[in-house]
Amino acid sequence: MVAAASLGPIGTLRPLTYYTLFGLLAATGMRISEALALRLGDVTDDGLVIASTKFKKSRLVPIHSTTRAAIDRYLSARLSIIGETTALFLSNEGTPPRYDTVSAIFRKISRKIGLRGAPGQPGPRIHDMRHSFAVRSLEQCPCDNDAVSRHILALSTYLGHAHVHDTYWYLQAIPSLMAQIADIAETFDRTGAA
Repeated sequence: MVAAASLGPIGTLRPLTYYTLFGLLAATGMRISEALALRLGDVTDDGLVIASTKFKKSRLVPIHSTTRAAIDRYLSARLSIIGETTALFLSNEGTPPRYDTVSAIFRKISRKIGLRGAPGQPGPRIHDMRHSFAVRSLEQCPCDNDAVSRHILALSTYLGHAHVHDTYWYLQAIPSLMAQIADIAETFDRTGAA
């Protein structure tokens, strides 16, 4: 986020757009396409209304007060620099940033801060923020079957998945989650019930 805020040209909307956009993706797990499709009217007191979803269904994404405060700071600057248009995120030209441009900026910043090698080298993708959000969310869940079941259902709804099993694709084999799964499997094996 610091690298995004230091993008040039200084004094333009560009650094603030990327700082706020990347922060929103990390804080909500939204799809990049959903974030880029947000309109001013989609920012409500209850959260963000995601109208342009992958599955053509609308949903409300509640956001933390700190996320809302960051959006409000962005809007204050954005409205004073570019003025009233319907898109939430804008480039210096006054149009919504394009997906390929946002991805390229993310790769450039990832290289700058050492998370990615030279062009053509593997490294984090912008969509990986969605994966990280899902994993972090599940890491915070109490380790019991009922809690995990409720949490995964809520997470699936929050992420806008059509089916709960789609959410499982986001869960990477990280040590803390694998330990929880092993504990549950051992309990299941001992008791014969989950």
